[in-house]
Amino acid sequence: MNNYFAFLITFALALIFLRSMDFIAQRGWLESKLSRKVIHIGTGPLFVLCWLLFRDTPDARWLAALVPFAITLQFALIGLGVLKDEASVKAMSRTGDPREILRGPLLYGCMFVLLTLIYWKDTPIGIIALMMMCGGDGIADIVGRRIPSPKLPWSREKSIAGSIGVFAGGWLMSFAIVFIYIQAGVFSTPITNYLFPITAIALAGALVESLPFKDIDNVTVTLASVLIGGLFF
Repeated sequence: MNNYFAFLITFALALIFLRSMDFIAQRGWLESKLSRKVIHIGTGPLFVLCWLLFRDTPDARWLAALVPFAITLQFALIGLGVLKDEASVKAMSRTGDPREILRGPLLYGCMFVLLTLIYWKDTPIGIIALMMMCGGDGIADIVGRRIPSPKLPWSREKSIAGSIGVFAGGWLMSFAIVFIYIQAGVFSTPITNYLFPITAIALAGALVESLPFKDIDNVTVTLASVLIGGLFF
Protein backbone atom coordinates (compact mmCIF):
# COMPACT_ATOMS: atom_id res chain seq x y z
CA MET A 1 0.00 0.00 0.00
CA ASN A 2 1.12 3.56 -0.67
CA ASN A 3 2.54 4.88 2.60
CA TYR A 4 0.40 8.01 2.54
CA PHE A 5 -2.73 5.88 2.30
CA ALA A 6 -1.37 3.69 5.10
CA PHE A 7 -0.85 6.82 7.19
CA LEU A 8 -4.40 8.02 6.57
CA ILE A 9 -5.89 4.62 7.43
CA THR A 10 -3.80 4.36 10.61
CA PHE A 11 -4.74 7.88 11.68
CA ALA A 12 -8.42 7.29 10.94
CA LEU A 13 -8.53 4.01 12.89
CA ALA A 14 -6.76 5.59 15.87
CA LEU A 15 -9.17 8.51 15.92
CA ILE A 16 -12.22 6.27 15.57
CA PHE A 17 -11.06 4.14 18.50
CA LEU A 18 -10.22 7.13 20.73
CA ARG A 19 -13.36 9.09 19.94
CA SER A 20 -15.49 5.99 20.47
CA MET A 21 -14.00 5.56 23.93
CA ASP A 22 -14.48 9.28 24.63
CA PHE A 23 -18.15 8.98 23.67
CA ILE A 24 -18.66 5.88 25.81
CA ALA A 25 -16.99 7.49 28.83
CA GLN A 26 -18.87 10.78 28.43
CA ARG A 27 -22.19 8.93 28.30
CA GLY A 28 -21.29 7.14 31.51
CA TRP A 29 -21.42 3.71 29.93
CA LEU A 30 -17.90 3.05 31.23
CA GLU A 31 -16.29 4.56 34.31
CA SER A 32 -13.38 6.92 33.68
CA LYS A 33 -10.77 4.69 35.30
CA LEU A 34 -11.76 1.73 33.18
CA SER A 35 -12.09 3.69 29.93
CA ARG A 36 -8.62 5.10 30.55
CA LYS A 37 -7.20 1.61 30.79
CA VAL A 38 -9.12 0.33 27.76
CA ILE A 39 -7.55 3.17 25.74
CA HIS A 40 -4.18 2.32 27.27
CA ILE A 41 -4.47 -1.36 26.33
CA GLY A 42 -6.18 -1.10 22.96
CA THR A 43 -4.40 1.79 21.23
CA GLY A 44 -1.01 0.07 21.10
CA PRO A 45 -1.90 -3.20 19.33
CA LEU A 46 -4.09 -1.31 16.86
CA PHE A 47 -1.26 1.05 15.98
CA VAL A 48 1.46 -1.61 15.74
CA LEU A 49 -0.71 -3.85 13.55
CA CYS A 50 -1.23 -0.88 11.21
CA TRP A 51 2.55 -0.83 10.63
CA LEU A 52 1.95 -3.85 8.40
CA LEU A 53 0.15 -1.54 5.96
CA PHE A 54 3.33 0.44 5.27
CA ARG A 55 5.82 -0.36 2.56
CA ASP A 56 9.44 -0.79 3.65
CA THR A 57 10.73 2.60 2.52
CA PRO A 58 12.74 5.18 4.51
CA ASP A 59 9.75 7.47 5.00
CA ALA A 60 7.51 4.73 6.46
CA ARG A 61 8.52 5.01 10.12
CA TRP A 62 8.30 8.81 10.00
CA LEU A 63 4.81 8.79 8.54
CA ALA A 64 3.69 6.15 11.05
CA ALA A 65 5.18 8.14 13.95
CA LEU A 66 3.16 11.18 12.88
CA VAL A 67 0.03 9.44 14.13
CA PRO A 68 1.00 9.16 17.83
CA PHE A 69 2.82 12.49 17.59
CA ALA A 70 -0.33 14.31 16.43
CA ILE A 71 -2.49 12.60 19.05
CA THR A 72 0.08 13.27 21.80
CA LEU A 73 0.27 16.93 20.77
CA GLN A 74 -3.50 17.10 21.11
CA PHE A 75 -3.25 15.53 24.57
CA ALA A 76 -0.69 18.17 25.59
CA LEU A 77 -2.89 21.02 24.39
CA ILE A 78 -5.90 19.60 26.25
CA GLY A 79 -3.85 19.12 29.41
CA LEU A 80 -2.52 22.67 29.21
CA GLY A 81 -6.03 24.03 28.74
CA VAL A 82 -5.40 25.35 25.24
CA LEU A 83 -8.02 22.97 23.81
CA LYS A 84 -11.29 22.15 25.52
CA ASP A 85 -12.36 18.53 25.16
CA GLU A 86 -14.47 17.31 28.05
CA ALA A 87 -15.02 13.90 26.47
CA SER A 88 -11.27 13.23 26.24
CA VAL A 89 -10.70 14.49 29.79
CA LYS A 90 -13.41 12.18 31.15
CA ALA A 91 -12.05 9.20 29.21
CA MET A 92 -8.37 9.69 30.09
CA SER A 93 -8.26 11.20 33.57
CA ARG A 94 -8.99 9.64 36.93
CA THR A 95 -10.53 12.71 38.58
CA GLY A 96 -11.63 14.91 35.69
CA ASP A 97 -8.61 17.20 35.97
CA PRO A 98 -7.20 17.92 32.46
CA ARG A 99 -3.69 18.25 33.90
CA GLU A 100 -3.64 14.51 34.57
CA ILE A 101 -3.28 14.03 30.81
CA LEU A 102 0.13 15.71 31.04
CA ARG A 103 1.41 12.74 33.03
CA GLY A 104 0.57 9.14 32.05
CA PRO A 105 -1.18 9.70 28.69
CA LEU A 106 1.45 12.19 27.49
CA LEU A 107 4.35 9.88 28.39
CA TYR A 108 2.47 6.99 26.77
CA GLY A 109 2.33 8.88 23.46
CA CYS A 110 5.96 9.96 23.67
CA MET A 111 7.05 6.34 24.08
CA PHE A 112 5.14 5.39 20.95
CA VAL A 113 6.76 8.12 18.88
CA LEU A 114 10.28 7.27 20.06
CA LEU A 115 10.05 3.50 19.68
CA THR A 116 8.42 3.80 16.27
CA LEU A 117 11.29 5.94 15.02
CA ILE A 118 14.08 3.97 16.70
CA TYR A 119 13.01 0.34 16.19
CA TRP A 120 10.15 0.25 13.68
CA LYS A 121 9.85 -3.22 12.05
CA ASP A 122 13.63 -3.72 11.99
CA THR A 123 13.57 -5.66 15.26
CA PRO A 124 10.93 -6.96 17.69
CA ILE A 125 12.46 -4.92 20.54
CA GLY A 126 10.22 -1.90 20.10
CA ILE A 127 7.11 -3.96 19.43
CA ILE A 128 7.54 -6.07 22.57
CA ALA A 129 8.37 -2.99 24.68
CA LEU A 130 5.20 -1.26 23.49
CA MET A 131 3.12 -4.34 24.16
CA MET A 132 4.54 -4.52 27.68
CA MET A 133 3.53 -0.92 28.22
CA CYS A 134 0.03 -1.53 26.83
CA GLY A 135 -0.83 -5.07 27.86
CA GLY A 136 1.38 -5.24 30.93
CA ASP A 137 1.05 -1.88 32.64
CA GLY A 138 -2.51 -1.40 31.37
CA ILE A 139 -3.88 -4.72 32.60
CA ALA A 140 -2.09 -4.45 35.95
CA ASP A 141 -4.42 -1.76 37.24
CA ILE A 142 -7.58 -3.58 36.12
CA VAL A 143 -6.50 -6.91 37.63
CA GLY A 144 -5.11 -5.33 40.79
CA ARG A 145 -8.35 -3.48 41.55
CA ARG A 146 -10.68 -6.41 40.87
CA ILE A 147 -8.82 -9.40 42.33
CA PRO A 148 -8.12 -9.23 46.07
CA SER A 149 -4.52 -10.16 46.91
CA PRO A 150 -1.78 -9.17 49.35
CA LYS A 151 0.03 -5.89 48.80
CA LEU A 152 3.69 -5.92 47.83
CA PRO A 153 6.01 -5.31 50.83
CA TRP A 154 8.09 -2.76 48.90
CA SER A 155 5.14 -1.01 47.25
CA ARG A 156 2.01 -0.82 49.39
CA GLU A 157 -0.16 0.65 46.61
CA LYS A 158 0.50 -2.35 44.36
CA SER A 159 -0.51 -5.99 44.72
CA ILE A 160 0.62 -9.48 43.80
CA ALA A 161 -2.39 -9.83 41.49
CA GLY A 162 -1.43 -6.63 39.70
CA SER A 163 2.15 -7.81 39.16
CA ILE A 164 0.91 -11.13 37.80
CA GLY A 165 -1.36 -9.10 35.51
CA VAL A 166 1.66 -7.16 34.20
CA PHE A 167 3.51 -10.36 33.41
CA ALA A 168 0.58 -12.25 31.89
CA GLY A 169 -0.88 -9.32 29.96
CA GLY A 170 2.45 -8.18 28.58
CA TRP A 171 3.51 -11.72 27.70
CA LEU A 172 0.29 -12.61 25.90
CA MET A 173 0.09 -9.38 23.94
CA SER A 174 3.76 -9.51 22.96
CA PHE A 175 3.46 -13.13 21.86
CA ALA A 176 0.31 -12.43 19.84
CA ILE A 177 1.73 -9.44 17.94
CA VAL A 178 5.09 -11.11 17.27
CA PHE A 179 3.26 -14.21 16.01
CA ILE A 180 1.22 -12.07 13.62
CA TYR A 181 4.41 -10.40 12.36
CA ILE A 182 5.98 -13.80 11.74
CA GLN A 183 2.90 -14.94 9.83
CA ALA A 184 3.07 -11.72 7.79
CA GLY A 185 6.67 -12.50 6.85
CA VAL A 186 8.22 -9.54 8.68
CA PHE A 187 10.22 -11.73 11.07
CA SER A 188 11.63 -15.04 9.85
CA THR A 189 12.62 -16.60 13.19
CA PRO A 190 10.24 -19.34 14.47
CA ILE A 191 7.89 -18.25 17.25
CA THR A 192 9.43 -20.81 19.61
CA ASN A 193 12.66 -18.80 19.55
CA TYR A 194 10.80 -15.86 21.04
CA LEU A 195 9.33 -17.68 24.04
CA PHE A 196 12.28 -17.24 26.40
CA PRO A 197 13.09 -13.62 25.42
CA ILE A 198 9.44 -12.57 25.79
CA THR A 199 9.25 -14.33 29.18
CA ALA A 200 12.43 -12.58 30.40
CA ILE A 201 11.20 -9.19 29.19
CA ALA A 202 7.79 -9.74 30.80
CA LEU A 203 9.42 -10.66 34.12
CA ALA A 204 11.60 -7.54 34.00
CA GLY A 205 8.60 -5.40 33.14
CA ALA A 206 6.58 -6.84 36.02
CA LEU A 207 9.45 -6.24 38.46
CA VAL A 208 9.95 -2.63 37.36
CA GLU A 209 6.20 -1.92 37.40
CA SER A 210 6.05 -3.18 41.00
CA LEU A 211 8.42 -0.43 42.20
CA PRO A 212 6.84 2.43 44.19
CA PHE A 213 6.99 5.04 41.44
CA LYS A 214 3.90 7.01 40.48
CA ASP A 215 2.78 8.09 37.00
CA ILE A 216 6.01 7.04 35.24
CA ASP A 217 5.31 3.34 34.63
CA ASN A 218 4.83 4.11 30.95
CA VAL A 219 8.48 5.11 30.84
CA THR A 220 10.09 2.73 33.32
CA VAL A 221 8.35 -0.45 32.10
CA THR A 222 9.03 0.43 28.47
CA LEU A 223 12.70 1.27 29.01
CA ALA A 224 13.26 -1.88 31.06
CA SER A 225 11.72 -3.92 28.25
CA VAL A 226 13.96 -2.21 25.70
CA LEU A 227 17.09 -2.88 27.75
CA ILE A 228 16.31 -6.57 28.28
CA GLY A 229 15.17 -6.92 24.68
CA GLY A 230 18.52 -5.57 23.55
CA LEU A 231 20.21 -8.54 25.20
CA PHE A 232 18.27 -11.00 23.01
CA PHE A 233 17.73 -9.26 19.67
